[in-house]
Amino acid sequence: MKNVRLLALFLFCSTIAQWGLSQKLFTNCAAAFLDKKIVVDDYSPTGKCSLPLNAKGELTVCTADLSPTSSIPVDKIKFRIAVRDGNTKTLWMYSGDTFTKVNIRKVLDKCKKGDHIVLLTIDSEYALPHNEILIL
Repeated sequence: MKNVRLLALFLFCSTIAQWGLSQKLFTNCAAAFLDKKIVVDDYSPTGKCSLPLNAKGELTVCTADLSPTSSIPVDKIKFRIAVRDGNTKTLWMYSGDTFTKVNIRKVLDKCKKGDHIVLLTIDSEYALPHNEILIL
């Protein structure tokens, strides 16, 4: 019986270790796009995202083919949306839905100048360093 318990413990620990090692956290970069145009002004640690309150188009979060001269969306990924109030800094969920695309007008209709649209990835495989979009 002792050997069976040791074997079970070994298998349990091996499973947990394998699961922990197999996690691929933030191995693929992603960016926000509005009608296939990247939202961030510079895909670097100092890049900023902003949109005018009257912006129109389809907002997506995609993996990207980035080069010094272009930023091309590749694969759409699932995301959620929250809004950070510009005055109180309170973060509230725009919707409980998960999106691969959303009409930006629907989001902006619930925002005001100074708010931030906050994009949340669903899968921890994707890094989204520029996840807050300032509303101008």
